[in-house]
Amino acid sequence: MDQTTTIHLFGDHIDTDVILPGKYLNLFRPEELGAHCMEGLDPTFTTRAQLGDVIVAGKNFGTGSSREHAPIAIKAVGIRCIVAESFARIFYRNAINIGLPVFECPELVAAVQNGQQVRVDLEKGLFEVNGVQYQAKTFSAYVQGIIDAGGLVPFVRAQLSKN
Repeated sequence: MDQTTTIHLFGDHIDTDVILPGKYLNLFRPEELGAHCMEGLDPTFTTRAQLGDVIVAGKNFGTGSSREHAPIAIKAVGIRCIVAESFARIFYRNAINIGLPVFECPELVAAVQNGQQVRVDLEKGLFEVNGVQYQAKTFSAYVQGIIDAGGLVPFVRAQLSKN
């Protein structure tokens, strides 16, 4: 298990418009996007989020438009991973494609509170809160390779350089 970090708890159906409001879609650098992460839902989020923290959310996280700006903003603010009961499929894939681990683990979501501490093992999809361990669905070796590479573009570059 890695170091202990803080949980930022959100509810169900968190859409990409509150993760990163549309008025910021003209920004393109990750640090610019990160400065506005979750602004549509919690304007103080970026002042509280620390490098390595974890977002935990309910059902259908990342619903709405398919823009990749939302997971980029989350990663840029320093969030280590997202654990949710379920994800909008396009958000899930966009997160993987930029190297942001996203785990489904309804048991963890049901058990935690905002601000609690969590220990994380990203490779095993294992989370520990108050001495209780929760196992999330793990990734295939291929998807884990994309995450380990930092996203789809670096993964493909590495694959091409092998040839």
